[in-house]
Amino acid sequence: MSAQPTDNRGLSLLSGRTFLMQTFGCQMNEHDSERIDGMLTAAGALEVATAEEADIVVYMTCCVRERAEERLYGRVSTMAGLPPAHDGRPRVVAIGGCIGQRDAERLARDLPGVGVVFGTHNLGQLPGLLEAQLETGKTQVQVVEDSDEDATSLPSRREQRWHAWLPITSGCNNFCTYCIVPYVRGREKSRPLEEIVAEASLLVADGVREITLLGQNVNSYGRDIYGRSRFADVLRAVGETGIERLRFATSHPKDLLDETIAAMAEVPAVMPQLHLPVQSGSNRILNLMNRVYTREDYLGLVERLRRAVPDIALSTDIIVGFPGETERDFEDTLDLARQVGYAQAFTFIYSPRTGTPAAQMEQTATHEQIQDRFDRLVAVIQDTAHACNQVDLGTVQRVLVEGASRRDPSMLSGRSEKNQVVHAPLPMDALGSQIPIERLTGTMVDVRVDTARTWYLSGEVVALPEGQGRANR
Repeated sequence: MSAQPTDNRGLSLLSGRTFLMQTFGCQMNEHDSERIDGMLTAAGALEVATAEEADIVVYMTCCVRERAEERLYGRVSTMAGLPPAHDGRPRVVAIGGCIGQRDAERLARDLPGVGVVFGTHNLGQLPGLLEAQLETGKTQVQVVEDSDEDATSLPSRREQRWHAWLPITSGCNNFCTYCIVPYVRGREKSRPLEEIVAEASLLVADGVREITLLGQNVNSYGRDIYGRSRFADVLRAVGETGIERLRFATSHPKDLLDETIAAMAEVPAVMPQLHLPVQSGSNRILNLMNRVYTREDYLGLVERLRRAVPDIALSTDIIVGFPGETERDFEDTLDLARQVGYAQAFTFIYSPRTGTPAAQMEQTATHEQIQDRFDRLVAVIQDTAHACNQVDLGTVQRVLVEGASRRDPSMLSGRSEKNQVVHAPLPMDALGSQIPIERLTGTMVDVRVDTARTWYLSGEVVALPEGQGRANR
């Protein structure tokens, strides 16, 4: 970790400043945001809840979808119209993440009020860039194409005390024709297995109950340092640290090995849930996307997964309207979605990304055709998701409580082992009083499911953590 820059009095210029983090995009961005939060807090800055209160606003950005870019520009424009937060000091807007990496000079030139721009490879330099901006008033731009900086060595402040992101790789070698990630995150780099296990052990000792292993393609973990994929070894080794729940994202189908499927079945901590992006059900479109598998390969993989983990819940990503997609191609996608029976799917209308091969391909479908296909796909996914949840009606689900329901503070909300959202009324303690949500957040409770909707389960708590009182029976 680089030393924190200071002013001539030996005190950080960030000390006493207020800051707000706003994060767009993937789980890797969320992890990076926790590192930035940790660095700014260590420098004496104070996190606040709104932009109006903040002296510093940091945007961690995503350029995978056009909408994320539009949101960023809208948010920054709004910042320019806000009065200073404290003592008339100008508010500093910092932009990092993938848009920062790709468009640094343009952001500094075209967006009024932007004070700092940094990239995906130099998170650790942000405190120094902010201090330089505060001291000089000049916009600071620093983006590097590659770096030996290890973001995992930076301070971190987790958003949730019971859950942690644990990166095992960074970057990507796949170069799907629609994807900008390899150009802004760089080539794939794996962390040594011993380092991953050591960090997992520290997280468990710190009270973490659920770890999510992160990488643009976790299934290819280790090829750059061991000469072969060792992701199955990661699952087994982290599973032995005592972690209660282990998840991972994202998996590329072409690299999901049978030994990994075996580890998923044999390691008790690995949850029966997998995000397995398919993107399209058409072999012709998959080839144009450079996905390096066929629909038959994918369906065979699903069959092996369900044979090893019969109750597994599968989610996916699907792109509608990729250049050249015909109605026949789209029907293949609908057919595959029905065959797999997804519990959840993230569906996207294709968005061309400058610098990718697909951006040069001709679009043959109209906007109306693409929107119609998107709507039909969403309807199929709703049907399969509803059917998946019906399987758990009447069962007892082990739920990790995340907090109160946003819609009803008298209800707890959490996640099942299959990553389903589960709601239940707050249970009573031994004296017959409702247990405050603060005492339950981050604990495991058993919920008997009496309602199964498309996107959530609900029921009644039938078992509480030890010492929390009595459950409803």
